Amino acid sequence: MTESLVQWFVTHLGGKAAKEVIIFIISMVPILELRGGLLAAGPAFLDIPTWRAIPICLIGNLIPIPFILWLIRPIFKWLRKTKLFRPLVEKLEEKAMSKSDKIEKYEFLGLVLFVGIPLPGTGAWTGALIASLLDIDWKKAFLAIVLGVCLASAIMYFVSYVLIGGIFA
Repeated sequence: MTESLVQWFVTHLGGKAAKEVIIFIISMVPILELRGGLLAAGPAFLDIPTWRAIPICLIGNLIPIPFILWLIRPIFKWLRKTKLFRPLVEKLEEKAMSKSDKIEKYEFLGLVLFVGIPLPGTGAWTGALIASLLDIDWKKAFLAIVLGVCLASAIMYFVSYVLIGGIFA
């Protein structure tokens, strides 16, 4: 799924936006985040040098996080008051909290690993949502998420540039 979404962004934004803008946007999108950004930046798609791709993807992935940590609870509280959005909010909270057991148990390290290990349903957006719902101090949560995104960038560098890039070299 990630590859097809990345391909969609590359196809629809290619020629209309600079390669760096494309990976920045991809890195900001939930589900794709930095993982999709680095995949798109690699030799298989846009072939952006590592030294340029990693900082762009890191910044793109981290920009939404403070807003999620600070604002998601008041936004959810407001949306829960409406008939239209209440089911969506409850579903998002339920899905996020179903993944919260390791974060609750190990808190800081659990959040770092949850964000950093690129598995489906994990990442900075979900980690920030869970941290907010668990009422983890936002500074502590933000630091854990930053470290997790750095871990994810190291893993995705290896996957995008070494493994997949080796095939396209």
